[in-house]
Amino acid sequence: MDVNQLTKITIAWELFEQQLPKSHIAEQLGIHRETVHLWITGIQNDQNGLLGFLDQYVKAKKGERIKRQVDPILKRRVWMIREREQNCCGQKIQYFLNKEYKVKPAVSKIYEILAEKYKLRSKWKKNQLSGLVPVAGKPREVIQMDTVDFGEVFAFTGVDIFSKEADVFLAPKLTAHYGYQFLKESMRRRFHSFVELIQTDGGSEFKEQFKQHVLEYAKRHRIAHPYRKNEQSYIESFNRTLRKECLGWIKYKPKEIPELTAYVENFLLRYHYHRPHIGLGMKPPLEKT
Repeated sequence: MDVNQLTKITIAWELFEQQLPKSHIAEQLGIHRETVHLWITGIQNDQNGLLGFLDQYVKAKKGERIKRQVDPILKRRVWMIREREQNCCGQKIQYFLNKEYKVKPAVSKIYEILAEKYKLRSKWKKNQLSGLVPVAGKPREVIQMDTVDFGEVFAFTGVDIFSKEADVFLAPKLTAHYGYQFLKESMRRRFHSFVELIQTDGGSEFKEQFKQHVLEYAKRHRIAHPYRKNEQSYIESFNRTLRKECLGWIKYKPKEIPELTAYVENFLLRYHYHRPHIGLGMKPPLEKT
């Protein structure tokens, strides 16, 4: 118990008995006027006066307060959505709860519920150098491209950093030939043929043929600096989603590419039309209206 708080209550009562206004008492003690009012009213209503109020005050402060019970139906819904949506974050769970059940608990409450069943941890890596953060003010302005290693299969990935639209192309080798094939396919079917800037890392798959043709599809081609956590942040975030919600961490064989391609296409449909994106105000990139 904070002895100083009990002293303040005693002084407040003594000053009140001297007919000092409550606002002046609050000012002298450095507390809110409403707090003084509650103390005075409590003392006046206690049959034992000041000593009785102080005794009740001490008892009320002892021990932990009983936590408010969470609706078990809400818990089940939170856990169900978490598993159904491939371990999505609290903000996305809130989005689906509101959309499907017309309830919108605080994100902090959702994480409190998740912590009862799951081990939650942050994967944020500290003490990394920051790089140039790309900025786009409209769709088709900045496209980031990268690759993901799945053993003997490689996913070439691209994302529009403004609209969050994305594309994936699976190839059996990590070469500039397939980098160029991805460039042609993705610009044709996803990014409307021409953009302001295409940004890649310095990998060999984005050299030779890719580099020779990239300016046919963009005004500029920029190579991100290595080991700078922000420069390729949008595509790296998408790559994590591709692993987490689609292909996982399995090593695949080239003969599986046709089957994997169908799987990826279903994932992209879900990604574009169903999965909410925090950067888009909890809306899917291509939400149907």
